[in-house]
Amino acid sequence: MALCQVLLVAALGPLLCHSISRNVDSHTALASTGLKSSHSVVLKRANRTHHLRSHALNGMDALSSVVHKTAYYGNIHIGHPAQTATVVFDTGSGNLMVPSILCGDSACTRHKRFDASKSSTAVNLQSDGKEAFGDEQRDELTVTFGTGEITGVFLKDDVCIGNLCAKMEFIGASHETAEPFGSFDFDGVLGLALSGMTQGPTFSIMDMMEAAGNLRHPIFSVFLSDSEREDSEITFGDVKQDRMVGDMFWVPVSRDTGYWQVQMEDIAISNQRQHICSDCQVAVDTGTSMLAGPSRVINELTRRLQVAGDCSNYDELPDLGFVVAGHVMNLKPSDYVDKSGGSCSPSLMSLDVPPPNGPLFIFGDPFLRKFYSAYDRQNRRVGFAIARHEGVPDEKAQALLVSLGGKVRKAGFLAK
Repeated sequence: MALCQVLLVAALGPLLCHSISRNVDSHTALASTGLKSSHSVVLKRANRTHHLRSHALNGMDALSSVVHKTAYYGNIHIGHPAQTATVVFDTGSGNLMVPSILCGDSACTRHKRFDASKSSTAVNLQSDGKEAFGDEQRDELTVTFGTGEITGVFLKDDVCIGNLCAKMEFIGASHETAEPFGSFDFDGVLGLALSGMTQGPTFSIMDMMEAAGNLRHPIFSVFLSDSEREDSEITFGDVKQDRMVGDMFWVPVSRDTGYWQVQMEDIAISNQRQHICSDCQVAVDTGTSMLAGPSRVINELTRRLQVAGDCSNYDELPDLGFVVAGHVMNLKPSDYVDKSGGSCSPSLMSLDVPPPNGPLFIFGDPFLRKFYSAYDRQNRRVGFAIARHEGVPDEKAQALLVSLGGKVRKAGFLAK
């Protein structure tokens, strides 16, 4: 299985991967308890400025720097007795990676480190999935990032998200470079991508929870706050109607890349199609702080938006919309313009992903704060709805979503 998929522009985005083929043991999941439920995790929000040289797939330069502005993270628990780790819940990667007690680097020691020796259910593994015993030399996996790298060993233990638990395999870091990992507020990353991005099925938390029979539905949903007045959350096993304004519409996953990737029909300005991205793909990435797209499209958008560097036309700037499944999902200037220090510039990053996966846009945090999203693994589709935010009247929020008369599926999330 090819693992070297790039976690595009994410807060923990690996830019080069070394993969190890795995033999998957189909009996590693916990036996079903017969109790199916859902659970929501409240996410903390960290703001940080961080420059990163981004790359596209296959190691190609995206010819751009990125400023990471936000990260959303929450708690999971590993082992017995439970050890807490804070992780970014990341739809742009596939594996759980946390610092381990084997790591003495400063980037690890300032975070919580998982200690397998203190868990009665932990198993040390080799790369082939077999147990590693005693002082036996351990196989390791190295992931190279834009400004650093992580090396880790293979582990298996019970991982719990609230009351939802499953036995799964994950990576315990034995080495982390100070840049960028030493500056993160969270300990690690929990990948929620589709199977093409995982080291193997037993590395997927959703696959293993579904196999354990824990989930009410094989789905998770993400709500990101846009103010300090409300909490962000990720919900496993359900979609929350009270988090959305109006109906949710569904779009099928369009490529077998492992990303939650859908077809985008075009880009709109003031609800008018611009005919500059008629065959683009979009990856919905909860681990990315920016909006990104092909340099050709970003350059043309920048020209058409005409954002004045001195912010003199800020109040007159148009809505920027993305046309998906016959709907325009709009962002306001406050969502797509970086306004600081008396200057303004489009907060749009260039990222060139070659065919067949590209041209590819990335819907990161600015988009996900405006639109509630759901990820249906069983039917391989992504759902979008206007996010309901405290203090924003439904009538005002509804203006963000405009129908162009396309065929849109608006049923409840259980509809096929």
